[in-house]
Amino acid sequence: MSFDIALSGLGATNVQLNTISNNIANVGTSGFKEARTEFSAVYNGMQPGGVEVASISQNFDKNGQVSGTGRALDLAISGGGFFMTKDAAGQTLYTRSGVFNTDKDNNIISNGGMKLQGYGVDGNNRLQTGAVGDLKISTSSLAAKATDNLDFVANFDARVSQPVKADGTVLAFDANNPETFNSSYTTKVFDSLGNPHTVTQYFVKSGENEWDVHVQVDGGKVQVNGQKTYTYDVDFKQDGSLNAPVDAVDIAFAPPGAEAVTLDLKLKGSTQYGADFGVSTNNPNGYSSGQLAGVRVEDNGMVFATYTNGQSQLQGQVVLANFANPQGLVKTNNTSWMESFSSGAPVTGEPGNGIFGGLRSGALEGSNVDLTTELVSLMTAQRNYQANAKTISTSDKLTQTLFNAV
Repeated sequence: MSFDIALSGLGATNVQLNTISNNIANVGTSGFKEARTEFSAVYNGMQPGGVEVASISQNFDKNGQVSGTGRALDLAISGGGFFMTKDAAGQTLYTRSGVFNTDKDNNIISNGGMKLQGYGVDGNNRLQTGAVGDLKISTSSLAAKATDNLDFVANFDARVSQPVKADGTVLAFDANNPETFNSSYTTKVFDSLGNPHTVTQYFVKSGENEWDVHVQVDGGKVQVNGQKTYTYDVDFKQDGSLNAPVDAVDIAFAPPGAEAVTLDLKLKGSTQYGADFGVSTNNPNGYSSGQLAGVRVEDNGMVFATYTNGQSQLQGQVVLANFANPQGLVKTNNTSWMESFSSGAPVTGEPGNGIFGGLRSGALEGSNVDLTTELVSLMTAQRNYQANAKTISTSDKLTQTLFNAV
């Protein structure tokens, strides 16, 4: 009986040594979770029968250290959850390793070649929540968008006077003569082909709280509010707040080779105080065409393509999964796990929402193995193995003594 007990101890300790060796071997593996061999005593009726391995559990409660890498598609989960990936056979695998890149078709893939899963976008780049599929980065150029809106907020200097000649007569406006206007400001806008144009506004004090604004595009006159007046009026109340225009000012021009541009100029929030002329908001929309320059992933999993024109376009959203019993997951290659009956069905959701941790782009979660603890456990397992072997050796000597006495 003592032989069998000692043999069970050797077998169980050998499993423990395998677990410890695997932990040590993966101390540098991204997203790896340390394992622990758990034993239980065996009894045959009332008689001791040795030991057996009850289970090998993994520590999902402890996260590995997150280290910055500077790579946009390196992702780390700050909290609970797993990345969802699919292999070539269509099998869904779950991982904490956030080493991702793009393949030749611009699918986002892991270092094991598995495709990262998430919510995709439709033809208008609107997120399609609920439909989980392969995340892919579009390589097509971003088309130009013509400017059709300009938010412009400024303070008009209440201290200045209407430009006049030495004899007191009003100076006629001349864009080439700074003495005929009080201040000016230039805004860059774009047409449908992505060509830039300059919209210059010349501000002329025309009354106590009244201003004439002359508008030119690329040095030429334009239509304002559907009229070829090239100007619009701005009135202020006695407290300095804007009185008119209440609605947007329409500025229209026809660039060569492109569609006609109609620009809605909004001055809401502009003031007239006794301070220097200054612009606090100059926000035109529109942009030139752009080429794909990179990828950006935000904390909530939103994936954006970035372009050479400074714009970004949504490509999808990373989706995380979690389980009622992560210990029930089946371990497989590439630092991944598979769903099982014991783990339960996965619950999916957006990063940073509810039970799911947020994402950190440009960083990786390391292994949660504590090397010092593993080395101590290794020495303990070695001592246990030697002790069980000594039990067998002692039992053998006792048996030999019994045979010699017969």
